[in-house]
Amino acid sequence: MKVVKLEDILGTEHDVHAENGNWVSRRLILKKDNMGYSVHDTVIKAGTETHIWYQNHLEAVYCIEGDGEVETLKDGKVYKITPGTLYALDEHDEHLLRGGSEDMRVVCVFNPPISGKEVHDENGVYPVDDE
Repeated sequence: MKVVKLEDILGTEHDVHAENGNWVSRRLILKKDNMGYSVHDTVIKAGTETHIWYQNHLEAVYCIEGDGEVETLKDGKVYKITPGTLYALDEHDEHLLRGGSEDMRVVCVFNPPISGKEVHDENGVYPVDDE
């Protein structure tokens, strides 16, 4: 069994801050944990906008604090995200993730799992981890 406490992740290599300051991702379960998915406790900063397109991953996101919105680019639909809302990017949806009036805290699950060292490329994509 594995037990991970957020307080033990903070300030380590698993506490990843976006270069542009839009988000902080605390990576709790990663590929090396052999669970078949990864789990992240992420804070989306208020008033920010991030272009994301996980072409190589599926992601489910559950909001536990704050507010924001997701706009899917193929159809321009905007979804309000508040505590208790889950959205699943089940079609590798290219989207804009916007922080709302306050920081939004979400729990994210990725399949396949990420290694924890990925960085979004210019298209908002995480590369495939072939290892």
